[in-house]
Amino acid sequence: MERKKASEFPQELLNLFDRYVHGEIDRRAFLEGAQKFAVGGLTATAIWESLRPNYAWAQQVPATDSRIVVGYETVPSPLGNGSIKGYLARPAAAKGKLPTVLVVHENRGLNPYIEDVARRFAAENFIAFAPDGLTSVGGYPGDNEKAGQLFGKVDRAKMNEDFIASARWLKSHAAGNGKVGAVGFCFGGGVANTLAVRMGADLAAAVPFYGGMPPATEVPKIKAPLMIHLASLDARINAQLPTYEEALKANGATYTVHMYEGTNHGFHNDTTPRYDEAAAKLAWQRTLAFFKQHLRS
Repeated sequence: MERKKASEFPQELLNLFDRYVHGEIDRRAFLEGAQKFAVGGLTATAIWESLRPNYAWAQQVPATDSRIVVGYETVPSPLGNGSIKGYLARPAAAKGKLPTVLVVHENRGLNPYIEDVARRFAAENFIAFAPDGLTSVGGYPGDNEKAGQLFGKVDRAKMNEDFIASARWLKSHAAGNGKVGAVGFCFGGGVANTLAVRMGADLAAAVPFYGGMPPATEVPKIKAPLMIHLASLDARINAQLPTYEEALKANGATYTVHMYEGTNHGFHNDTTPRYDEAAAKLAWQRTLAFFKQHLRS
């Protein structure tokens, strides 16, 4: 299937799909709402299929790339679900201790897109670990619809503990330099913000992509510098920014906000039409520079 661009869809339809992705409506409600856009022989189901992820588009760094070594690790998480499995990607020929990055997925678990993001970091000389928040329910099932259903079954507080355990494990990794950063997308962006709150000075940097923001009362706990990437058409997340930014300023936090004009929530995910190549590449370059600044010894 050829990837379409967000500009080829009515914004109202993209907003409807965003509500479906985030569990505000189910598939049936999306199909009913999409019916009015089904013209010229196009069905609502075909629209749904065209908006869903196609992971064949996502591979920028193959698992067989000679620059990297990849595999799966299981991390103890006594305060969470007992343990959490994740994807570890690291440079094949590293010299000395390396900076580490925790990569946190969207609300569908450890899918091929997120594994590829981990490999992209490894190719840039970072040790990257991408935990699967669905570990306790069998792991990412290979199907986004099923993954969304499983996601709703995992205790959110315990899942957060799993990510914190993963970050602390990564921070103490024998090949690491003792500095860990967190990057997350959508749900994972919210987790990156949560890690900044929960880990304080133990987190060296955080990069939330269009993630939910913590309450102002929690902001004084944030010690890590933040780079916040937002999509201008993402009204749901952007509504939280004024309160968050006010609290960050009041507490003297180090942070930068980048707003990408004309983009939708999920613009970095190169498996869906919401992907915006120019914004995604710029955000990635900024993220790499930010982590190099704050995570390298």
